[in-house]
Amino acid sequence: MRRRREREQQILELIRAGEENVEELARRLDVSLSTIRRDLQRLSDTGVVTRTYGGAILSRPAPEASLSSREHINLQAKQAIAATAATLVQDGDRVLLDVGSTVEALGLRLKDRPLSIVTNNLALLPVFAQKDSIALTVLGGNVRSISMGTFGPLAELAVRRLTADKLFLGADGVVAGRGLCEATQEQVALKEAMVQQASEVFVLADASKLGNAHQPAWLPLTRPWTLVTDAGAEEAQLAPFRALPGVTVVVAAADSVRPARSLEDALD
Repeated sequence: MRRRREREQQILELIRAGEENVEELARRLDVSLSTIRRDLQRLSDTGVVTRTYGGAILSRPAPEASLSSREHINLQAKQAIAATAATLVQDGDRVLLDVGSTVEALGLRLKDRPLSIVTNNLALLPVFAQKDSIALTVLGGNVRSISMGTFGPLAELAVRRLTADKLFLGADGVVAGRGLCEATQEQVALKEAMVQQASEVFVLADASKLGNAHQPAWLPLTRPWTLVTDAGAEEAQLAPFRALPGVTVVVAAADSVRPARSLEDALD
């Protein structure tokens, strides 16, 4: 498995350098044509490359959707993930919350708990700021309106001055052995700083994001972490994560989950 992942990374590096032909890739890596074709098919299945006649090219990044448009996609799955993630938080924890619609759903389930919250998630600030039980710390920085979050050097500096018991990350895609993908390096840089400051790391990702590699910026996860996903994830999607040392997979129950109040309702 490790050798295959290393070979696939080498294939991507060769394609970036201009080598797109199957025969040339096989020659450069000293493997059979059938091995290269299988590798390219796996990379194509995860969206990293697009197969062409006789080879492959890197896929173009997918357009990034706004937070408001993502809030209504896979809503039941996100609610189930949020409900399960909330059970992993203990009263009194210092919790670091990333941006994203699934993390927002988690935040709405934590708003009445006695917690210390650190976040760059602007959508949740009005909710937490009203609660006496929440000790709220906001990471300042450059505002990225499409994801309703703060990023950049100021946010990274602030998070490095803090520690957290638990970190809950969102992502545009999660690939076993590669990590999380996002639209910009700015997003990845802040997530990396968050990971370094947290005792436990949780990634909240519904089934549609598992194996999804359509964005160009990557955060490798080299420390123990937990994937929290929904019951729609197939075993073929989960098996690569289960095989990784240091990765725990939590699947939210398929039972109907009572939705948390919406952000608008929470502000009323």
